[in-house]
Amino acid sequence: MCRESIRRTLALSAGIAPDSRGVAEATLRTWGQMAARLAPVIGARGVDALFGRSLQVTSATFPWLSKAGGSDDSANPLTNLRASLEAIDPVVGTEGSFALLVAFTELLAALIGESLTERLLDPVWTPPKPTTEQETHP
Repeated sequence: MCRESIRRTLALSAGIAPDSRGVAEATLRTWGQMAARLAPVIGARGVDALFGRSLQVTSATFPWLSKAGGSDDSANPLTNLRASLEAIDPVVGTEGSFALLVAFTELLAALIGESLTERLLDPVWTPPKPTTEQETHP
């Protein structure tokens, strides 16, 4: 659906040659933007449920992601995800993050449809346009 947009967003957000911490920050920043756009539509619990299912699906290919789901019900999955990403090689972390975002987006599209998913998440995947001097100074 929007795989290249997801990959580009992660790459732009993480910067050139990111370390594990940069990958973790880029991933969590993207998740925050997605959750903010989706919570009014499917609710915070809906976002959490899709996130949990996405972790479950993605951990089949990236077993280290299963730690992000946590076995403790009180554990914050995003805190666990950050810790998992910071502990893994940045290349592997980037691929795992990408797969997780794709799984989430595909699950969401199956639930609410591709068109609505694209409309809701397009602002997350579309980088802001740089402002020109003319736009900032009338």
